[in-house]
Amino acid sequence: MRLMMFRKYLHIFSFVLFLILLLSQTSCEKFSGDQTTPAYLKIDSIRLTTDYSTQGTAMNAITDGWVYIDGQLIGVFQLPATFPVLQEGNHTFSVLPGIKKDGISSTRVSYPFYNEIQTPKTINLVAGKTLNAGILSTTYSTKTKFIWREDFDDAAITLDSTSASTVRIGQTPDSLTLQGIHSGMVELDTVGATFAAASHTAFAIPSNSGVYLELNFRTNAPMVIGVDLYDAAETFITNAPILTFNNTNNKWKKIYIDLHRSYLLFF
Repeated sequence: MRLMMFRKYLHIFSFVLFLILLLSQTSCEKFSGDQTTPAYLKIDSIRLTTDYSTQGTAMNAITDGWVYIDGQLIGVFQLPATFPVLQEGNHTFSVLPGIKKDGISSTRVSYPFYNEIQTPKTINLVAGKTLNAGILSTTYSTKTKFIWREDFDDAAITLDSTSASTVRIGQTPDSLTLQGIHSGMVELDTVGATFAAASHTAFAIPSNSGVYLELNFRTNAPMVIGVDLYDAAETFITNAPILTFNNTNNKWKKIYIDLHRSYLLFF
């Protein structure tokens, strides 16, 4: 059947510690110059500012800067970075925050849900000199739709353990909480113990927009996340594992998972 004949639904499954589901899209271009002696730009990092009550934690994994001079892309740079710019004098300057889609180094993209950074809007480039832009800051775009957010602070959470589980989701003590009052916690304290959970709400997957799950996690055991796909009649179609996470060595990590590809892979 054609893709347009289906209405897609998903249930998110496996254990998550802090998550956000988002929608958007973007694009970019290339740039080249003919100056022989470059000026240099230095960017230390890009930080994220959020409204925790509506957008969740400011923890992020912004790894790259997509740098534009006069509206033209001059390159994608892993941060921190010092890089040449074949321009002199006053020019407009902007940066798109970049991430590793699905946590994979070979799939670096500008993240469509973060705002373009335009501070300072104009810079003065001098051949042979380095201009330090320092630490830049971004926020979520106002066009971003937060259709699911779980921080595990409330008594009732939006994940249900499945029949495959032998344990349930608990709440972290203060010493293990990422932010807020609690994070979610699962303890597999016996041989053969298993855990599986799914969102108790189904979400439609749009065919013409990006869909990401942002996940903050800390684990010392393998963990799989994916989707259960249903048709328009809410009949189960298939279970689609997407990523497997391994031991994080007692560190919190952030990942951006492209859920829209489950739509492309299975329809």
